[in-house]
Amino acid sequence: MRIPFVRNARDYAIEPLRVEDSAALARIHREDFAPPWEEGDFQAMLGEDIMFGYKAVEIGKTRSGAAGFVLARDISGEAEIITIAVARAHRRRGLGRLLMDAVLRELHGARAAVLFLEVDEGNAAAVALYRQLGFREVGKRTAYYRSAAGVPSNALVMRRDLR
Repeated sequence: MRIPFVRNARDYAIEPLRVEDSAALARIHREDFAPPWEEGDFQAMLGEDIMFGYKAVEIGKTRSGAAGFVLARDISGEAEIITIAVARAHRRRGLGRLLMDAVLRELHGARAAVLFLEVDEGNAAAVALYRQLGFREVGKRTAYYRSAAGVPSNALVMRRDLR
């Protein structure tokens, strides 16, 4: 599936993730997560039947790799966003929303019942996006995340009913 769109004079497409994307995903993940996941981590996850995801790529710039990605899993109708990230050079263009929309479309087609995610409570942009998409806070994980400097932060557990 290829879903093109235009945002801020740049053309992007949303495409399914493949194991071959693992190196690009690790590069993007490294920008914001401590500790970051490595290429082998993504290869292992993308090799599992329950995992799926999407990447945003600039049309005509396939060699530059992914501009962002989302990785999710669906187990018997209960789904979870495993991770989502947009490369710093591509932020503030709506890619996070479009990646989430792709996951929601897939889960709708699979007739999944619910989607969960965890988000750093200090990530105001992400929390706002998830609330706009219909997620609500259902819990909190204390000191779930750590910054590169080792500073802990809480995760909000969010849920969206899909049926």
